[in-house]
Amino acid sequence: MTEPDVTLTDFALAAECAVFCALALRWPASNLRLRYWWIVLFASIGLGSLLGGIVHGFVAPGPTSETLWRATLLVLGLTTLATWAIGAHIQLREPAAAWVRGAAIAQVIVYTIVVLFVSSTFIVAIATYVPATVFLLVVMILTYRRAPHRSLAYGIAGLVLTFVAAAVQQLRIAIHPVFFNHNALYHVIQGVALFLIFLGARRVSTQPAPMRGAT
Repeated sequence: MTEPDVTLTDFALAAECAVFCALALRWPASNLRLRYWWIVLFASIGLGSLLGGIVHGFVAPGPTSETLWRATLLVLGLTTLATWAIGAHIQLREPAAAWVRGAAIAQVIVYTIVVLFVSSTFIVAIATYVPATVFLLVVMILTYRRAPHRSLAYGIAGLVLTFVAAAVQQLRIAIHPVFFNHNALYHVIQGVALFLIFLGARRVSTQPAPMRGAT
């Protein structure tokens, strides 16, 4: 295992997301489509983490690792799509929600082309999912204002924490440069953020329809 700290925290994220998907399937959801998109979100993050752990831990630099890494980034495109779809489904009525989903699909197509033919750096993935995350954050804040609940506040905090995690990763802030580097710390913060987001996701997926947006 070449990078045990990064690999193990990646695998921990994958396991966490798998648990979230299993639990989400048991939600008494008031809207099955919204629950579906949350499952897509957590599943794509989990798959991306699994692939990332394999790359960091077991594959030597070369064509195979490059292919797996690009696959990891492409999976994060699905995360971006799910994030846009969730926010649109909570806040918007059709056809506005459909327009947002269509725009998100177009964004993911462009992102896929960039990853495959232009650049496969992680900053490309961050630049892609940040607008979607900001959109979902605003939607969750509006939802909280309509119907304040502690779980929604947790979800908002989790979304904010994802930006903190991204900053830690990009600024290369580490607990230890060898034994617990910036990528490992990013994974730990992201794990906490995902747990908080999961709490908010459950609330927004099981709350009565009138508590969702109508704009």
